[in-house]
Amino acid sequence: MDKIKVLLVEDEMVLASVLKETLEPKGFSFAHASDGNTAWALFHSFQPDICVLDIMLPRKNGLELARDIRLVNEDVPIIFLTAKTATSDVLEGLKSGADDYLKKPFSIEELHLRLLALVRRNRKQGLSSDLPAAISLGSYRFHALLQELHYKEEKIALSYREAELLKVLLQHQNSVAPRKDVLLKIWGDESFFHARNMDVYITRLRKHLSRDTRIQIVNVRGIGYKLVIGH
Repeated sequence: MDKIKVLLVEDEMVLASVLKETLEPKGFSFAHASDGNTAWALFHSFQPDICVLDIMLPRKNGLELARDIRLVNEDVPIIFLTAKTATSDVLEGLKSGADDYLKKPFSIEELHLRLLALVRRNRKQGLSSDLPAAISLGSYRFHALLQELHYKEEKIALSYREAELLKVLLQHQNSVAPRKDVLLKIWGDESFFHARNMDVYITRLRKHLSRDTRIQIVNVRGIGYKLVIGH
């Protein structure tokens, strides 16, 4: 089995060395950078399976780096390793494109398991077959296998999670998709971080679908989300 390629961006050299020495025998290979600009260059040359970023970095911080990565790659998983754990910091990380958030100090075994879980989910091929390959959604066509929305002549590329989330909403069309079930199905747990992450993806889907004002994704407080298509 090919090794999992990790872009590690961490300016604490001792921590970076310990992570590499501990995880390389477990099936990971690393490219390490201690500042954001070097990491940006490495991202293109190394083509990692997952990115592990500190937030407080010289030259380009982790939030800026994550935003740059998301402009060119919506799917590669990103984990932040940071001592910044205030709710506002977590939300800022989500908005920049992070998939997970690990507070320093942390267990290397916990990081190991989170890396495996994120890469495994990201490597899933295609979507389950309980929806047609293409389905009408108001004025849109959703092509599940292609992970695309088509609106007239325009094609809108969706990330894996955007496509998975839209698929679940379509399966529950005009009824509520329970928040807990969606989190477990797509993110694998119900943590606060992943719950806020799902909210970010809901916002993205609303933006993608905004050309047809009949389409609404309704937040049913305390329960979940409902996809409604008016007439």
